[in-house]
Amino acid sequence: VLAIDPGYRTGCKISVLDETGQLLKYFSRKLFHEGFSTEVQLLVENMKIDIICIGDGSYSKETFNALKNDTLKVPITFMDESGASIYSASKIAREELPEVDVSYRGAVSIGRRLQDPLAELVKIDPRSVGVGSYQHEVDQVSLKLKMDDTIDYCVNNVGVDGNLCTPHLLTYISSIGPTLAKNIVEYRNKNGSFNSRKDLLKVPRLGKKTFQQAAGFIRINGQDPLDSTSIHPESYWVVEKIAEDLKCSVIDLIKDKTKRDAIDITKYESEDIGLPTLEGIIRELEKPGRDPRSNFTPFQFSNTINTIHDLQPGMQLQGVIKNVTNFGAFVDIGIKNRNAFLHVSNISSNYDAEATEHLQVKSKIWVEILSVEIEYGKISVKKISPPASTDMV
Repeated sequence: VLAIDPGYRTGCKISVLDETGQLLKYFSRKLFHEGFSTEVQLLVENMKIDIICIGDGSYSKETFNALKNDTLKVPITFMDESGASIYSASKIAREELPEVDVSYRGAVSIGRRLQDPLAELVKIDPRSVGVGSYQHEVDQVSLKLKMDDTIDYCVNNVGVDGNLCTPHLLTYISSIGPTLAKNIVEYRNKNGSFNSRKDLLKVPRLGKKTFQQAAGFIRINGQDPLDSTSIHPESYWVVEKIAEDLKCSVIDLIKDKTKRDAIDITKYESEDIGLPTLEGIIRELEKPGRDPRSNFTPFQFSNTINTIHDLQPGMQLQGVIKNVTNFGAFVDIGIKNRNAFLHVSNISSNYDAEATEHLQVKSKIWVEILSVEIEYGKISVKKISPPASTDMV
């Protein structure tokens, strides 16, 4: 991944990360320097870059336009950089990137957000990420508790890769605190990757009780295919029993849909394992180690729309929701310092006074321009379904 934190006066901060998020190279270049795009092109070719992501702050559109050309064969996408500056000066950033200047750490964070947004965003106080205009008007203690609960749920629902996760991410796993998380990572760094979930028991101060509570949330891509799933080790015997009854291996059970269809789960129901657990096991066998998050789709603003003067009624554009209110939402459509207004009556074809409850900050939507008032800087839009062709403008 090649990540760019756009800037004009001090230049663009550029970082290159490998597939695990380790920093390989970083430097800065002036945005409008003559050789800017050529140097990035050579970097893409020499370091086998798969994708370029640009922070969505100031001069992001200018950076995109400077790079977009027919010779650049990798996709370019924008990444929300909210809170990146908070991370840059944090204790976690100093521990992770002690030799890297503060000004470059933001570019590293932007790139890692593309690779694993959950693992990167948990390093930042959620109140710094931007969750709406009213976050400072509610009780801050209650807000933080609610946000922490939400993060706990998300991390444990998605799970963490035991061979890639950071100590900070591990602290959100059930029963694992900062000291134990640090022990896990130190053991991994000293002894190499974990080959199975059972290897976690070799970590100092990780006992059987902690293992029982945490193992189901830690994925290990090793010898046992069940270790990379959300199936708890205590339930492995059920899968092995099913495979034995069907006269096949666990791997065959995962790969062959006809064998899974032949399973009568009621046969394995008992006082120790209920029907909901069995149904969850079967779902996990169908898509082992699946990520419950939706697939990432590269996002780009229209490269022909730069100012309000470029807009015309009827244009269909992709945008990002920046704020949601009771009466509508404000949408960033790629015009600097100017958001479009989406009134509640234009969210769906049938008027729904509570339609804004279905919108979320940072969600990506398609809109159609209804009107443009250049003298007042006002842009009115309505929400539409994604067009069959995205080359609308």
